[in-house]
Amino acid sequence: MIIARNVFKSFDELQVLKGVDLEIKKGEVVSIVGSSGAGKTTLLHILGTLEQADKNPNTVLNINGTDINKLNQKQLSRFRNESLGFIFQFHQLLPEFTALENVCIPAFIKGTKKQEAEKRAKELLEILSLSHRHNHKPGELSGGEQQRVAVARSLINNPSVIYADEPTGNLDSNTADDLHNLIFKLREEFNQTFVIVTHNHELAELADRKLTMVDGLIVN
Repeated sequence: MIIARNVFKSFDELQVLKGVDLEIKKGEVVSIVGSSGAGKTTLLHILGTLEQADKNPNTVLNINGTDINKLNQKQLSRFRNESLGFIFQFHQLLPEFTALENVCIPAFIKGTKKQEAEKRAKELLEILSLSHRHNHKPGELSGGEQQRVAVARSLINNPSVIYADEPTGNLDSNTADDLHNLIFKLREEFNQTFVIVTHNHELAELADRKLTMVDGLIVN
């Protein structure tokens, strides 16, 4: 599902990634752990095509059979929208839109008709126990409800891979446990691949594999 080889990334004189290699299979839940500054989020952003690795003829990034390095910006944006989903620590919901509208946004960008997008969004919100919250705006939802709306949004286009950056970092322990269970329920139901950067020890240990980053490299 994901093959990355010789991934380097520098910001000015600071080299953050120093030749990362990894391979992730379809349907795997993989956690990435390590101290602050180890390069976890930078790696996640590159795997999610939100940032580009440093130019290097030996760098490989292949996601679900697509050679990312061969895509132009327009093709890359379309691939990201249609094939990848994202869950962030801070849900990144648009405050002026309802839960239903927030979930639909990636589908609208894809060009899905409104009726079809809303039908799918309502199905996802029901799966996530939010069918009674369709018309509520983010400010009217609890932290856990906001994060579940963000999860539904990440699923709307049926992506092959979902990248999560500290998805439970802004939640209390009970709500975080609920989200842990939800991630594995979604994997079983939709067979999606999850790549999760986390400082949450419990979530990291629940994953099929835990990768540890130290000083810009995966060490296990």
